[in-house]
Amino acid sequence: MSSYASYSDCELLDLLRSGDRSAFAEIYNRYWKKLFTVATNKIGQPEEAEEIVQDIFISLWNRREDIIITTSLGAYLAVSVKYRVIKVLAKRNQFNKYTVHSQASLPITTNSTEDWFEFEELRSRLEVLVANLPEKCRLVYKASREAGFSQKQIAREFGISEKTVEAHIGKALKSLRTGLGQIFL
Repeated sequence: MSSYASYSDCELLDLLRSGDRSAFAEIYNRYWKKLFTVATNKIGQPEEAEEIVQDIFISLWNRREDIIITTSLGAYLAVSVKYRVIKVLAKRNQFNKYTVHSQASLPITTNSTEDWFEFEELRSRLEVLVANLPEKCRLVYKASREAGFSQKQIAREFGISEKTVEAHIGKALKSLRTGLGQIFL
C-alpha cells in the first residue's frame, strides 16, 4: 500500500471518484483543520463550525462519482465553507430578526381564557372564510390543509392538473389572508 500523503489533489480526486476510502481519508486529513479554522473564525462557535465542515465532507463523499472540480480541490472546499457559513449566518440573522420582531409585536398575555376566546373567534372566522370560497377552490383547500394531501394526490383525486391545484390553493390562501387581515387591522 502506497502512502497517499505523496499524492496530488488531482490524483486523490480520481481515486475518490472510484470509491477509494483511503484517498478520502487523505483529503479529509489534508483539509479538515484549515476548513474548521476558517468556519470557526467566521461563525464563532466551534460546534457549529465542526458541523459545517463535517457536512462538506459528507457531501463530498456522497457526490464523489459525479463531482466535477474545475479549480483546485482546496479552492473548491474553501468556497464550500464560505457558502455554508453564509447560509448559517443568514439563518441565524433571520432567526434573530424574527425573535426581535415577535417580542416587539406580540404582547405577552397571561389571560389564557382571553387567548382561548380570541383563538375560537379566529377559528370560526376562518371556517366562514373557507365556506365562502368557490366550491372547487374550497374542496382543494380542504384536501390540502385539512386532510393533508399532496398536490399530486389532489390532482389525481379531482382529475385536474397539479398547476390547477396550485392555482386553487393560491387563490384560497390569498382570499383567507385578505379576510383574516381585516380582523387584525
